[in-house]
Amino acid sequence: MKAIFIVGTAGAGKSLLASKILDYYSRNGAFVGMLNLDPGVENLPYTCDIDVRDYIDIMQIMKQYDLGPNGAMIMANDLIASKIDDLQNEIDNVNPDYLIIDTPGQIELFAYRASGPFLIQNLNAEEKASIFLHDGSLMTSPSNFISIALLATSVKLRLGLSQINVLTKTDLIEDKIKEILKWSTNMTSLEDALAKNSDGENYTLAINILRGLNLGGFAQGTIPISNATGEGMANLQAALSRVLNLGEEVED
Repeated sequence: MKAIFIVGTAGAGKSLLASKILDYYSRNGAFVGMLNLDPGVENLPYTCDIDVRDYIDIMQIMKQYDLGPNGAMIMANDLIASKIDDLQNEIDNVNPDYLIIDTPGQIELFAYRASGPFLIQNLNAEEKASIFLHDGSLMTSPSNFISIALLATSVKLRLGLSQINVLTKTDLIEDKIKEILKWSTNMTSLEDALAKNSDGENYTLAINILRGLNLGGFAQGTIPISNATGEGMANLQAALSRVLNLGEEVED
């Protein structure tokens, strides 16, 4: 079994992309399992094979511990780690070729608390990778681009997984896609854009961050994906294949 963790900021389209990956792999003959790790989500665009909501009830936590929604979500996500054996048993019963893990909407609850890395380390899978969603609607300025790139790099450091960068909501930013993709592979282009859009202090800060990211190997490009049409899924699958299957493609 190969495990694919879907991570990104709230509203970036994680669940919708998870459903697109499910559809793509299924059409190409792979058996895919879906694991929802968000105990607070109400509706999902796919059918769960394993659902953490079967074990953790946000409303019950709020009532039992007299917590508000945010406090209950923090406690719920910490409790997920205690359910690793139950989740693993369900995963083993499904026994998929690929397991897609849809992580909580608030990225900090998964990446920066102990339960997320614990789950990654203790989940039994042959290979593991993450897909980080760069919300296209937030990426249209060079300073935002660098801020989210820094977040993506921080998440990669926390999770310790091979990471594929994906640009979502391309339908909403058609006039900016080429420029954003150029920023992701050409540091000079991004530096020039920063010079036009930042004052001295912010420019210096952004340039120092950018150069640190470049030295860390971030500038590998991003894969544009349309969650509306599925355009770009073939490129994403090829990237996943290189990471998970040593380049072996899913058969059409």
